Amino acid sequence: MATDEVPSVSVTIDHESRKLPFRHSLQPKPTPLEIPHHVRRATSIGRNRPLHHNIKKPSVPDIPETEKSEEDETEETLPEVQATAGGADNTRISFTKKSRKVSNISKASKRSSVERTVGSASAAGNAQGSNGYVNQGFVNNTYAQSTRSSSFHGSMTSLPVMREQYCCCQRWTKMEKYLALIVAFLAIVIIGLIIAVGVTLSCPSKSNLVHRIYFFRTLYCSINKCKHNIAMMISGCLLLILLTTVVNGKPTDNLFYRSVNNDGDSTCGYAACHPIKPGMLNVHLVPHTHDDVGWLKTVDQYYYGSKSNVQKAGVQYILDSVIQELLKDPNKRFIYVETAYLWKWWKKQHDTLRHQVKKLINRGQLEIIGGAWVMNDEAVTHYQSIIDQFTWGLRKLNETFGECGRPRIGWQIDPFGHSREMASIFAQLGFDGLLFGRLDYQDKRERLSSGTAEMLWQGSANLGNSSQLFTSILYNNYGPPPGFCFDVLCSDDPIIDDKHSPDYNVDMKVAQLFKYVRAQSVQYQTPNIILTMGEDFNYQDAHAWFVNLDKLIRHTNALQATGSKVNLLYSTPSCYLKAVHDEDKNKQWPVKYDDFFPYASDPHTYWTGYFTSRPTIKRFERIGNNFLQVCKQLYALTDLGPEDWVDLNSLREAMGVMQHHDAVTGTEKENVAHDYARLLSEGLAECGLVAKTALSKIITSKHEDADPVPKLQLDYCPLLNISSCELTEKSDNFVVTLYNPLSRPVSHYVRLPVTGTSYTVTDPSGTDLTVQLTPIPDAVFSIPGRVSSASAELVFHASDLPPLGFKSYFVKQLSVGDITLEEDTSEDRNILKDGNIQLKMDESSGRISQAKINGVDITIRQDFLWYQGCAGDNKEFKNRSSGAYIFRPNGTDASSVSPHVKTKVFKGPLTQEFHQVFNDWVSQVIRIYAQESYVEFEWLVGPIPVNDKLGKEIISRFTVDLKTNGTFYTDSNGREMLKRVRNYRPTWKVNIAETVAGNYYPVTSKILVQDEAANWQLAILTDRAQGGSSLRDGEIELMVHRRLLHDDAFGVGEALDEKAFGTGLVARGQHYLLTGPVKNTAHEKDVAQRKLLSAWTFITPTNDMSYQQYKNQYVMQYAGLKHALPKNVQILTLEPWKASTFLLRLEHIMEKDDDPELSRPVNVDIKNLFTPFTVKSVRETTLGGNQWIEQNQRLKWNAGEKLEHLVHQPDYYKTEEDNIVWLRNHPNDTNEIPTDNLTIGNIDNAILKDLDQYNTFEFTLEPMQIRTFVIDIDKL
Repeated sequence: MATDEVPSVSVTIDHESRKLPFRHSLQPKPTPLEIPHHVRRATSIGRNRPLHHNIKKPSVPDIPETEKSEEDETEETLPEVQATAGGADNTRISFTKKSRKVSNISKASKRSSVERTVGSASAAGNAQGSNGYVNQGFVNNTYAQSTRSSSFHGSMTSLPVMREQYCCCQRWTKMEKYLALIVAFLAIVIIGLIIAVGVTLSCPSKSNLVHRIYFFRTLYCSINKCKHNIAMMISGCLLLILLTTVVNGKPTDNLFYRSVNNDGDSTCGYAACHPIKPGMLNVHLVPHTHDDVGWLKTVDQYYYGSKSNVQKAGVQYILDSVIQELLKDPNKRFIYVETAYLWKWWKKQHDTLRHQVKKLINRGQLEIIGGAWVMNDEAVTHYQSIIDQFTWGLRKLNETFGECGRPRIGWQIDPFGHSREMASIFAQLGFDGLLFGRLDYQDKRERLSSGTAEMLWQGSANLGNSSQLFTSILYNNYGPPPGFCFDVLCSDDPIIDDKHSPDYNVDMKVAQLFKYVRAQSVQYQTPNIILTMGEDFNYQDAHAWFVNLDKLIRHTNALQATGSKVNLLYSTPSCYLKAVHDEDKNKQWPVKYDDFFPYASDPHTYWTGYFTSRPTIKRFERIGNNFLQVCKQLYALTDLGPEDWVDLNSLREAMGVMQHHDAVTGTEKENVAHDYARLLSEGLAECGLVAKTALSKIITSKHEDADPVPKLQLDYCPLLNISSCELTEKSDNFVVTLYNPLSRPVSHYVRLPVTGTSYTVTDPSGTDLTVQLTPIPDAVFSIPGRVSSASAELVFHASDLPPLGFKSYFVKQLSVGDITLEEDTSEDRNILKDGNIQLKMDESSGRISQAKINGVDITIRQDFLWYQGCAGDNKEFKNRSSGAYIFRPNGTDASSVSPHVKTKVFKGPLTQEFHQVFNDWVSQVIRIYAQESYVEFEWLVGPIPVNDKLGKEIISRFTVDLKTNGTFYTDSNGREMLKRVRNYRPTWKVNIAETVAGNYYPVTSKILVQDEAANWQLAILTDRAQGGSSLRDGEIELMVHRRLLHDDAFGVGEALDEKAFGTGLVARGQHYLLTGPVKNTAHEKDVAQRKLLSAWTFITPTNDMSYQQYKNQYVMQYAGLKHALPKNVQILTLEPWKASTFLLRLEHIMEKDDDPELSRPVNVDIKNLFTPFTVKSVRETTLGGNQWIEQNQRLKWNAGEKLEHLVHQPDYYKTEEDNIVWLRNHPNDTNEIPTDNLTIGNIDNAILKDLDQYNTFEFTLEPMQIRTFVIDIDKL
């Protein structure tokens, strides 16, 4: 049907037919808003409005109505696809451009009886740079040597100084070659003698000497009478092959890689894409499964398929089934994402199947997308943990599958909102693009209706064009079109193509598909659209999917003979992205500068509750990251052996799992949360063995030439958060060893629960330190499950802890005296004062009222309040309940937890404290430290009472007399800061029905407000991810705990009612208040780093040993760096890599406008930086450590107009009044980022340097830049 106009098509879809069977076993038939997890999608409210006049829409090919035709006697097959490398000419679509008026498409569909718009956006993503890669992964069940093929064009070749563990074509040294030749020759001689003896002994009676000297008779006799010799003969052949390999100068692992991984059938990446047809609408069908690494079931339960009464899901069956289907037909495609599951499955497979899987990956049939250990959340995760879990997943893939296993795009289809820092990370990983599904329903409506669902996302305000990432929004989240779910978990009809059957439905199915793809195609800028053919845990019976997809492709494409312009093909997200890129390489794409938070799926459903849900597991995860960095550093600094590798990997993998978007988010079932905690606890214990071994190696090395000194017990106290530590409570004398994981000296206050009344603490130089015994707050004694006899905390100040090093302090309990602080009852008890900080408490209310910091008086108040969680039946949007995902208070005002506060005051030489008790379940200690310029608020909340049947959401609110003009700032994954404006979104005119929840943002580490006129700001640092906002000028509020009694109907199936020890959960944590002039960032960064990577405390009981005896035998001070790095540089990663190589990441921690001095570029020389070794060679990689930096060639995209500017177009708003309102709220300086070109990674420095040719290894770091290196070392 050729026409100049596209008619408005209304599509109503009945989603009731697609409900999954497992839902019925969980609870009764879902009410209209009880949306199962597999259909957690943004609800789009349709709004007819002309498309933006500046967005050029593609011509839509004519899609004819399907007509019934005579049944063909022979089955039609698809033509053979011949993939060509870089086939831009083969894949480009050229539409006939026409002047056409495109009307807005109004779409409505039904999901659980609720009308919602089908529009959900399409996506482009994937990245093929070059073929260069850093190979490290899993060949067998052990960490084998890397296996690489030099036949890969552009692979990591010719690294004369680097070891073969990460170099693909390393020649052996002469000594290694000679030794191998000698060993091979001797082995062959020995085997030959054994064979000869075996032949002689096996055939003595019936064979004479003449017979035995004939070869064939000897061979016959050996095979029939001496079958045991066959194994020896085979071994000899293998040794001959080894000998040949040695002569060629290549290690055996390369031979294995060539024979298995590079079998002449390797056509992966963009070269493996099926060609698209010019002049047609190319519909990319992407078979996929989304496999949560824990949610309703534990990780193991999901993998093995147990607990089917909870959810019918077994990942092992998915991989088994898909592999068999792909092997049957080279035309089929499938993508897989979760490396954690893939690795778990891979370890159990036979070598034959492994070989087949590698062939599928080399052909591009099975494509790995994303590549991280899990699909991480983007709101409450820290950038260091995100990078770590990507590094671990990508490393596994590289070691196993080589270049063809290297992912090229991001695939974040299920996280509940998307961060700008995550886009920056993807760009630095070398990815070409990102596809995701969830964004605010209003934002999605605007993106689709204005044709801006695909864009360039500027991931960093500091890194220029290098952080830009092509981003595409999926049209239907990540599910198939309604009516086209062919999984055994779905109830959609299959395609029935027998015309003699009364249920024949081909014409109906094709017509339904045509209508759907037409509606989708007008929302995007090229004649390519993507259909995600899969859902949660789909393809457990992959044949059901593929047989129907084959029919759909065959019958749809058959209509091309009668004029159809629709072309269906098996594809992947990377192939879709490449087709979009090649359609018009000069096309300019709109540029986005902010993020996609908060995410709302309907007017009353803001997914901002999970920013705080399960606060204790959020803190536990942060502790895990702290200790993981300690373990990795100590492993590298002490050169531990492979026997400790498994212990380190246990925590690596547990921390990777914790980043999952249903783990650290707190959106899992409670029993699954317990399993996550178990995994992390076991990982900490395993990694503890590494740390103890490494520290012992250093501490006991004082007299290496003398008799060995006794082994030391080195333990840490996991229950310090409840002021409990068995080691310090039961030991009279003990040593405290503090390891500093930062790259500069730091000072640290130590607090240890003890039972004595008087102690001395002696530092490594023999100096007795000032100590203080502070009573433990009364409320701590009542924490359920606490078993401790400690009544006070020993406090001392450890100064100048060496970078990547430690100091040990000898603690001795005295038998006389009592230095425990007494409560202050003096007249000035309501004032805490030390150094530049003074706090005043209002005695009538028991709350702080005034502060004087750096000589400036400010009015400040802090209080605890609670929102009542909305309790609804979820049958309508307006009846949505507050739950694990959703924050929805019942009203806009929070209530104070108590009108009066009981207080105690304790003042000592090191700390001064207000102890506040608000009620039976809320208390707090406000504390200032000598020589520190922040105020610590240590809060204790829980068990939250629910006897009144009311769910409660607890906040800590800070109020200061600053004029903030509706503006505040939050961090993005612990890194760059983003400006937030109350009741405002930069790229569309937002209508917020929930004014509290709709203004909440994720606070991973910091939130602040500024008064620019007064040049003053207030910042709050957090010890875990929390939800936060500034709902009124001069206010900051952070949600610290939640206890709710109703489910929010997004699949968890249970209320967020956490319990421990038979009662409600108790959470304890810290906020750190810093205030000063605007741009006080350097000091904030210093404190934030010291809290994120805190000095780790190890305890060693000394029995009857004296200080002098201990010092004579053991090392009490050690520095892993010969000199500290500059204040603006941090070693983000130091971990063992391969053989004598380490992975090293350096980061510039300042943004370009943070500080006039520290925001400048800085040079770092790493050659002689480390104490135990020197760096003899270095080569730079992409952020994930899986590709050499100079070999990463990302697709080039052209930046167009800023997405924010499109809102200013005259026809963007219906009325001038709407436009004026938006302009009034639009800040003068939003998160706009200059797009100046900043080259990341100096190519001169990126290329391998040999110490024979270069004298220094000096690198430049720009603000916010992270550079990743593989370094080879010489031990000193």
